[in-house]
Amino acid sequence: MTPVDLHTLTGAYALHALADDERERFERHAADCADCAREVRELSATAARLGLAVTASPGPALKDQVMRRITSVRQEPPRALPLTALRAPGIRRRRPGRWALAAALAAAASLGGTAVWQHERAQDAQEQARQADRRADQVAAVLTAPDTRSRTAKLAGGASGTVVVSRSRDQAVFISSKMAKPPGGKVYQLWFDDAGTMRSAGLMDPGRTTEAVLLDGSVDGASGMGITVEPAGGSPGPTSAPVALLGLPV
Repeated sequence: MTPVDLHTLTGAYALHALADDERERFERHAADCADCAREVRELSATAARLGLAVTASPGPALKDQVMRRITSVRQEPPRALPLTALRAPGIRRRRPGRWALAAALAAAASLGGTAVWQHERAQDAQEQARQADRRADQVAAVLTAPDTRSRTAKLAGGASGTVVVSRSRDQAVFISSKMAKPPGGKVYQLWFDDAGTMRSAGLMDPGRTTEAVLLDGSVDGASGMGITVEPAGGSPGPTSAPVALLGLPV
């Protein structure tokens, strides 16, 4: 394999279509070739975008358009092989040109679009799980802090709410029990009470009636917290009467 051959392997490498020995040779080459490394990144990103694009079915005229373009778009001319590329018992077949690689890339991405979509969705799910784990660790750290203080209040409908504060961590957790679900399209939003000014502290899960929520932001100088019913996604400021108001424990 000559150095010229290696420069033409970017598309095949991006599609994981190289044999093990070719992949290893190309990776060693790409480590010192900025152009090839950049082209691999671009082709890999294109494959992902094309894979996501297959959720829309191609129109019936697409095949006719492609067939017409075949007769009018000039193919990249072949390049002469150097003598060093000759291999017994015959000549090694040249690698496809960039247009051929682009066509193969598009075809492979179309066929493998579902796999790309599933891979990205799996990555999203893993990231959400990691974020949930981090939040759970933060909740546990507040609840087990040596300076933890709590205050509990009765809420409407037999529900109860407890706010737990750790001043050393400058964080608070709200624990709800048996809260009624908010109306459809609505969500419970938490607020810090900064001397009468309400500061958003995050949203509760509208599908749960009992949960422990780490309030977003620092406790700082807040004297209390409140809960309101807001449109899905939350509001920059309260738009309804508070469902509950709790003073923070000293």
